[in-house]
Amino acid sequence: MPEILITDDDVHISAMLEETLTNNGYTVRRAFSGTEALLVLSQSKPDLILLDLMLPGLSGEELLPKIKDIPVIVISAKADVSDKVGLLLGGAADYVTKPFDMDELLARIAVQLRSKANAGNTSVLSYREIKLDVAAHTVTVGDSEVKLTRTEYAILKLLMQNPGQVVPKLTIIEKISTDTPDCTEDSLKIHVHNLRKKLKAVSGREYISSVWGIGFMLNEET
Repeated sequence: MPEILITDDDVHISAMLEETLTNNGYTVRRAFSGTEALLVLSQSKPDLILLDLMLPGLSGEELLPKIKDIPVIVISAKADVSDKVGLLLGGAADYVTKPFDMDELLARIAVQLRSKANAGNTSVLSYREIKLDVAAHTVTVGDSEVKLTRTEYAILKLLMQNPGQVVPKLTIIEKISTDTPDCTEDSLKIHVHNLRKKLKAVSGREYISSVWGIGFMLNEET
């Protein structure tokens, strides 16, 4: 069963989260400071992290860049849009404002874990009419193959691994940098524009939305 690390110095919130998550079939570990969480991460790799920001010692903002390849849902009383944008750009997978609805949080956790599982286990990614064959490095829309550059392919693959989620610009650049070192923050917009154009030329539909100030996401089906 998936393991979730709760990092929150509020004993009552942490205990409430542990009880609810355990009752929903998750294995739970708890850390009450950023330093303690870092120690836990040096010994094990949970499937997901719930991260408060106002932590003693190492703060949540300081801890976030040190977390690699684990989805992080920030849970914080900070409600300013600038705070949310900064953390999403800094690598957080999602952001929930305190006080939060537990059912909504459970749904967000399920989405993140499902996306992670799909990214790791699926050789063919599908979204609406788009199919991306990871092994063959091909993309088809309906019955038509779409020829993409290496950078366009890498961007589309990342978006399809995170359906229904905004992927921050800096996260895109970081994730695809190994395969596409030519992609920069300035050129990313051009690559996405060309990718949109190629997909629309085949189907007549828009598949990618810009989320101003944050990044890009696949459109919800209408």
